[in-house]
Amino acid sequence: MTEVAYLDHAATTPVRPEVRAAMAPFLDEVYGNPSGIHAVARRAKTALEEAREEIAEHLGCAPGEVVLTGGGTEADNLAVRGAARAARSGTGGTGGTVGTVVVSAIEHKAVAEAAARVARAGGTVRTVRVGADGVIDLDHLEAVLDDTVVVVSVMGVNNETGIVQPLVAVAERVRAQAPRAVLHTDAVQAVAWLDPVATTAPADLVAVSAHKFGGPKGVGALVVRDGTGLEPDLVGGGQERGRRSGTVDVAGAVGLAVALRVTAATRPVDVARIGRMRDRLAAGLATVPGVVPTGDRARAVVGSHHVRVEGVEAETLLVALDREGVCAAAGSSCASGASAPSHVLTAMGWSRRAAKEAVRFSLGHASTDADVDRALAVVPRAIERLRGAPVADGARAGVSG
Repeated sequence: MTEVAYLDHAATTPVRPEVRAAMAPFLDEVYGNPSGIHAVARRAKTALEEAREEIAEHLGCAPGEVVLTGGGTEADNLAVRGAARAARSGTGGTGGTVGTVVVSAIEHKAVAEAAARVARAGGTVRTVRVGADGVIDLDHLEAVLDDTVVVVSVMGVNNETGIVQPLVAVAERVRAQAPRAVLHTDAVQAVAWLDPVATTAPADLVAVSAHKFGGPKGVGALVVRDGTGLEPDLVGGGQERGRRSGTVDVAGAVGLAVALRVTAATRPVDVARIGRMRDRLAAGLATVPGVVPTGDRARAVVGSHHVRVEGVEAETLLVALDREGVCAAAGSSCASGASAPSHVLTAMGWSRRAAKEAVRFSLGHASTDADVDRALAVVPRAIERLRGAPVADGARAGVSG
């Protein structure tokens, strides 16, 4: 079998060994429903609440502000739609009016589609421009804010470009210009690289997803700061303080907690190590003619390298790379295989053709120098074959000895 260089950590990461070990008992002997009152249920309930306390610690909130979800998409939907519904019903303090939701043009589709549903229910959506650098236009944000706005959603780190957004500056403008609004941030791509306590402190609602930083798929959390109005998407048994009904995945909650703990402990070392690998990958690819970095790479997290490969469609290149054991992505992992160009790149001013030539290489906690070596050996050759023209020998200069 061909050795694989996995450069798609922004899509998902391998489960950390510590996470797998911590979850194992809750997939076997500790099987109780945490909503019950007998001894078997109480064991599960104790583990769930201990996990909730640890999740809260690493996200900078109180345990009662943690709503466990089925992942980042559910958390984003609950935040945007739930806060808008709370405002409409009056529980969010807006007098029962149908308000306005403001989103950046580069939000994950979970946010954009949730906002569109608010519009179909009678609300209004305003979209904030971004610059060619991939950063939200703060002047335009300020211009669209007013006292009808009930929700503002700006992500912490873009899932395609990896570019960090200025949440503190966003929050300052929201507080000044839209006093009724709650601020939501999709922090799914931030946790692996940035301290979520400091990064998301300005936000009232914070969405995270375990599988982006070494946890299991299918579990996430939404931080709901005290006093933030929120109506549930899922109703029934009233779990999660009535904000998300359904039997809670105890094993998943434990896995999320441990993934947060290990990520926090290893983040400083990982950021330095992975940053060096990312820089070596970027330097090697920069010697290939027509490989152009996206946006302001100085603002990108260290695990991300996003480029345009001029004259080569991303889908074709990715198939060629996959055959030689290099895994990368085009645009959002949620849109892989879609024929439409990335809405993120078109919002940044790219043409449809250019957007279809964009490739995302993303590293993570499991990445090694061998992964970069393989990519630097394979990617230039693949581009050469697809273009039918030679590439510079310097593309392989970054390969370690």
